[in-house]
Amino acid sequence: MRIIVQRTTRAQATVDGQVTGKIDRGFLLLVGITHTDTQTDADLLAKKIANLRVFADTDDKMNLSVQDIGGHILSVSQFTLYADCRKGNRPSFVHAAPPEQAKALYEYFNNVLSQQYNLHVETGVFGAHMYLDFVNDGPVTIVLES
Repeated sequence: MRIIVQRTTRAQATVDGQVTGKIDRGFLLLVGITHTDTQTDADLLAKKIANLRVFADTDDKMNLSVQDIGGHILSVSQFTLYADCRKGNRPSFVHAAPPEQAKALYEYFNNVLSQQYNLHVETGVFGAHMYLDFVNDGPVTIVLES
């Protein structure tokens, strides 16, 4: 799995003019899944995200997690994170998992964040063309891989 974590003050996903997920302070997650990813990968990255200390404490040090601040998650599936651009100018997506496999693992990952770490998780719509509107706070952007 490959996840882009963006610390945000607000984020929303819109599909066909309808807001499908909207959060205030927390993380916007762009979630990519490849063929070999398993629930173990999802568990590992959910734990890392829930405990990632990138929010400021009272001394203005990055020392608090999304759980510590009562933040929320907007999780968006993003198969293009596995684009291969080494040959030519048109990306190949052969390293992205097939939709059925990716959707099941994406939903599992979101459930782990919600149920095991007690985080409020909003989502986009898997496989849909989405518009994302967000404010990256910092900016803080971190790439996580399993």
